[in-house]
Amino acid sequence: MFRYLMMVALLIGSLAPIPAQAERLRDLGAFQGVRSNQLTGYGIVVGLAGTGDDSLEYLTQAMHGVSGRVGVQLPPGVNPALKNAAAVIITADLPAFAKPGQRIDLTVSAIGKAKSLRGGALIMTPLYGADGQIYAMGQGNLAVGGLGISGADGSKLTVNVPTVGRIADGGSVERTVATGFDAGESLRWNLFQSDFLTATRVRDAINARWPGTASIVDGVTISLHLPAEPDARASKMAALEMLEVSPAEAPARVVVNSRTGTVVINSAVRLYPAAISHGKLTVRIEESPRVVQPAPFSRGQTAVEQNSTLSAEEEGKRVVLFKPGASLAKLVDALNLLGVSPSDLVAILEALKQAGALKAEMVVI
Repeated sequence: MFRYLMMVALLIGSLAPIPAQAERLRDLGAFQGVRSNQLTGYGIVVGLAGTGDDSLEYLTQAMHGVSGRVGVQLPPGVNPALKNAAAVIITADLPAFAKPGQRIDLTVSAIGKAKSLRGGALIMTPLYGADGQIYAMGQGNLAVGGLGISGADGSKLTVNVPTVGRIADGGSVERTVATGFDAGESLRWNLFQSDFLTATRVRDAINARWPGTASIVDGVTISLHLPAEPDARASKMAALEMLEVSPAEAPARVVVNSRTGTVVINSAVRLYPAAISHGKLTVRIEESPRVVQPAPFSRGQTAVEQNSTLSAEEEGKRVVLFKPGASLAKLVDALNLLGVSPSDLVAILEALKQAGALKAEMVVI
């Protein structure tokens, strides 16, 4: 345990406060509207080797529709056993500025009782955007990384996930999404994380190179006045993305993973005067009853005599005092001196927060 805590101390101690490093604007935010869009669709995978959905109602209804599109009318009320087909959901990302005819990758996932999609082929399926419009069409053979097999006695073996596959370049773009790139004289740029100081520094850095170009809208958004001509606008956007700015220091934060016991403390965490006492009180009660036999011919009765042993032990009787403005390294050194475990560390940090000695945001994930 001591070796583990020393490793944690070295790791966290290396996060001592350092001057903020300059970062490119493209790493701090992105232009509004210039982003990918999610597409989804419902389709049928055929050609499976008996690992499909069998006779599920929603699958047979879909097959009636598919067969109708190719001129084959199935008799009403006929529900064929479709062990070689599976109902699937298709998802894809439509990149910004994607033009009709360009190809995109598809992810195909089974939604029914299909055991595996290995060897299947997706029938032509429309892919819809959030507005309900068709933006791409998908079709092709699946590449499945998983494998599922079963024996006659009911035993099964599954490797990875055989019910999810991908189709490289399986989607064909049919419609372009408007990005706002060529709409108006201004374009907005958004920070990935809200911070007024970072937004101010970004505005000042842009105006220092191109006076009058940038103005702050809020803690996330900066309005940019750009040339109306597409070629000049794209050139200026490229130059803006490579402009370097020193972002504001991250706020003091302690992140706790309640499932794994992982605790991460950033370098901005500071402590006010506080004393910590960490100990473990163990109380043991041992019962050893004895059977007492009466003397011969005494007409006595056999009885049970209670025999109890009580003990109490306390470990970790040390107290650590923090001086004003104690840094992260001092905190880690003191907690190592107390010999705390990761779970105990969480309890101590929560107590410091309640006592007002830890000025940081506690985030539990």
